[in-house]
Order: sequence, then C-alpha cells, then structure tokens
Amino acid sequence: MRLCLATKICAAGLAFGLGPTPLARAADPGPSSLTEKVQPYIACLNRHSGRAFDSRARYLSWSAKSGPTGKEKIVYGVYTLDDPADCSRGIEQANKMEPHDASLEKAGTDFATSLINLVPALKEADDYYEQGDYKDDKMAKGKLLHPKLMAAWDSFAAADTQLRAMVERINDQIQLEHLAAIENQEGRKTSYYVLALMIKAKAVQRTERGDPAKDFDISQAAQGLEALEALIKDLEAYGDAHPGEKAGSIFLSAARSYLKSGKELMRRVRDKIPYNPGEKMLLGGQGSWMVEGSPAALTRNYNQLIERFNSSPRI
Repeated sequence: MRLCLATKICAAGLAFGLGPTPLARAADPGPSSLTEKVQPYIACLNRHSGRAFDSRARYLSWSAKSGPTGKEKIVYGVYTLDDPADCSRGIEQANKMEPHDASLEKAGTDFATSLINLVPALKEADDYYEQGDYKDDKMAKGKLLHPKLMAAWDSFAAADTQLRAMVERINDQIQLEHLAAIENQEGRKTSYYVLALMIKAKAVQRTERGDPAKDFDISQAAQGLEALEALIKDLEAYGDAHPGEKAGSIFLSAARSYLKSGKELMRRVRDKIPYNPGEKMLLGGQGSWMVEGSPAALTRNYNQLIERFNSSPRI
C-alpha cells in the first residue's frame, strides 16, 4: 500500500498484516520548498513500505511468530523488494534541500538504512524457501534466518512509523495551505472540491482505522462521514453544472466506495454486529478486505482512492 505524494493527501494506518495506507501527493511544488523537499520521502514510502509489510504478513501466514519448526504443511516463503538504490539517493538528496529539518532528515536516513538492511535478508530467505532447501536441512537454516528476518522487519517498521508520522504532519500543513490558496485564487471549483474531499477522507480514515473495539468514536465517525458525503455531492453537483470541468468518473466511484465502506464499518460498531464464522475465517488474512464493515475493507478502499487521486491530473 502506498503513501500519497506531497501534492496530495495521506493517512497512515500501520495495522499489522495490513501495512500502511498510501500517502497522497501534496500540493504541486510552488513557492514552498518544503513541498518539494518532502516528495522523495513520500515516493520511498509509497514504493517500498507496502511490499515490506506484505512480505512480513506472508511469512507469518505460515510460520509461527517464534519461527518455523519444519513441521509446517505449507511453506510460502517471503516476498522480496525492489532495489532500494533510487530511494536511498532520493532521500539523500532531500536531506540536502532547504529548509533543513534535522528530525525529518534523520528519520529519512533511518528509513533508507533499514530498507537497505531488509532487502538482502529477504533475498536470502527467498532463495532458501523458493529453492525448497528447507526440505533438505529439515528447516535448520530457516530457524537461523527467523530472528534475522524479524529484527530486520521490526527495524523497518519502526523507521517507517517515524518517517510516516513526520511526513503526514508536513503534508497536512501543505494541503490546508494549498486548499486555502485554491479557494482564494479561483473559488470553489473542481480542484477545490477534490482536494477538500481528500482531506476529509483522510480524517475519516484516521477516525476509523483503529481497533473498533477500543478506538472507535461513533459520533466523530458519523460526523466525518456526513461531511465527506456532502463534499462528494458538492463535487458531483459542480460537475453537473459545469460539464467541461467534471471530476473523473473513476475517482468519484472510488470516493463513493470509500464512503460506503466507512458507513458499513460505523454501522457494524454502532449496532454491535458480530462477524459470522465465514467472516472470522477471512479476518487477519489476505481476504480481510472482503469482509463488509471491516477495517481492512475501509483501508483497501482508501488506498484505491489515494491511487486514483495520485494518478489524476494535478490540481
């Protein structure tokens, strides 16, 4: 799952097994050099984080957290990652850009370092499992690799969390400033409504992404969803009145799907609707997103909304 670029918007949601939500792109680089500086960090997070967390989830789908035993009926191995060289260079360049922020730059360096350390660990494990060598040594090397893998993933997760939080804080600031500038320069047109919609979607994601049993504020979620729906309607109404300026149908469809998943999760929590046996079997695995009213379904639809936003013409 990816992050949004600084020209757009993001939310983190580092649920174990789900990975982080993507960051949307921030405002187009303009007077603010901070906007330009943050782009490489976001690009790195978007390109590598989701795959790294997916790799950990795949590994732990068949191996116990304490490590493989050699008695597993199914061995899936791990996922490998892309070459981190471009990411490392991008972060190095970003760290040199003004304005300097020691905490952000250290977080970027730590992320790149943890990624560079994770890549060879996954490659070694992938070679071992892909070639079926565990069948020859009775999982001896798999047991030795386990603590190395878990330490590399833990280090990466910590670095990701740190960098992501800083980038989101900066991105929030950039988005609000950009929204105000759009309204001041051209009024409330398509660009304004799209960006406002994304900011509100991010707020909904932050409200609903926690553990429904502990962190869910039903009143806050309902208010956020109501505001999000109002913005979707405003965007559609503006497009109907100005056909030449309509937002893309794919983007609007993604926004509607996200709104729907948010309402389904809110209703499940509000009405205390339990998961049935079939849904429980899917939860926690790769099929979690198929469960109506689940946090995974919300996250998946948010990711798709971010992807539609990031791939749309820049506002």
